[in-house]
Amino acid sequence: MVRERREQWRRHQEVHRERVRERRERHRERTEHRRERYELRRAQRHERAVERRRAVALGLRLSGRSLSTVFGLVVAVAGIALTVCLPFVGPPALRTTRWFARRQRRLLAEVFGREVPEAYLPAMTGERLPGGKFRYGDRIERKERSPWEVEFWRLFGDPASWRDLRWLACAPLLGLVALVPTLCLLVGALGQLRVISGPGHVMLAALFVSGWLIAPGCVAAYRRWSVALLEPPRNAALEQRVQRLTETRADAVDTQAAELRRIERDLHDGVQARLVAMGLNLGTVEQLMETDPAAARELLAQSREASANALRELRGLVRGIHPPVLAERGLADAIKALALDSPLTVEVAEDLPGRAEPPVESAVYFAVSELLTNAARHSGAGRVWIDLHHTGDALRVQVTDDGRGGADHRSGPGTGLRGIERRLGTFDGVLALSSPRGGPTIVTLELPCALSSRRTSTC
Repeated sequence: MVRERREQWRRHQEVHRERVRERRERHRERTEHRRERYELRRAQRHERAVERRRAVALGLRLSGRSLSTVFGLVVAVAGIALTVCLPFVGPPALRTTRWFARRQRRLLAEVFGREVPEAYLPAMTGERLPGGKFRYGDRIERKERSPWEVEFWRLFGDPASWRDLRWLACAPLLGLVALVPTLCLLVGALGQLRVISGPGHVMLAALFVSGWLIAPGCVAAYRRWSVALLEPPRNAALEQRVQRLTETRADAVDTQAAELRRIERDLHDGVQARLVAMGLNLGTVEQLMETDPAAARELLAQSREASANALRELRGLVRGIHPPVLAERGLADAIKALALDSPLTVEVAEDLPGRAEPPVESAVYFAVSELLTNAARHSGAGRVWIDLHHTGDALRVQVTDDGRGGADHRSGPGTGLRGIERRLGTFDGVLALSSPRGGPTIVTLELPCALSSRRTSTC
């Protein structure tokens, strides 16, 4: 009996000690939880205080930068206003606006990590067209414009210029918004130094606290409105792409018309003249068969030679329109055939698992042919390397020569490189050129396209 009571007492003591341990553990956990919450709130208060201090300092910096644009605004507005009577003043004024806008974009990227893209129109160059006309962008003019006129209409016709001017007009107001917290803190702090009783003291204290509290919001508003004023609309990239495709389509139409005129001229001056001469010779042969067989045989030999020459010219003409080797063997073999016909030493490295669409192959073929011709005629090169491969969804061709370099596809209208660039632009392709003085010259062609399986000729 005594032993059972002792056992019950021992179990009771163990249960009691277990409960005490549990209560202590819960108390310790609650204490740690309160301490963690206290430390968290303390860290948050410290972070908010640091953020507010940084916001005040940053607002002072941003306000100084924005208020300094008043000079640029005055110059831009005065220059644009004087453009009516002094047109040469307008472009410098808009370039000044662009300088301030670029500086603001760099500030937004540096301080807030917000990259604001530029959507300026590219530099406009004139191109002489057949018939004495000139192309400037998507416009065709009868007279050639001076470089100053081209620059004037490019700047004034660019929506991005007026977007920058809109931001420049609002920049002083944004600077005042960023300066509001500093002014509140300054007025509230200076007001506390004076002996003011009653509601005035409370209002100055509230002004000081409000300046401290609204600093992050004012900086965020500055960032948001600066980005909204400088950022191009979402369809700006699409509009530029449409404009580029419009220009390249017009170039393709002009190129096609010029090609048709060349074919017509070659047929008229070459093959047609030879066929007419053959007909006259055969008519004379009919008359001389009975009277002078020797002269008839000589005219027949001349007619046979003229027919061979006409056939050769027709084959050359067909090869210039669409080479048979390109249609039968594909782009890689066609470029290898160009390498064999070139007077230079040409090495071709290709890795094409399939074939591109025929128009793309034709554009790349004639582009490489033009590059090999330029290397042989103008660069003084002895060797050329051609690398042809397909990566992702683009066909990439790189042509390198060891010539003297110094090539520039922007140097003037009518150059072969600009013709290649227009030809590729029809397919949304690009041309990249690296040609320092002394060489080497590296031309990279890239066209977006997909490859199909290899086709073999059934001929």
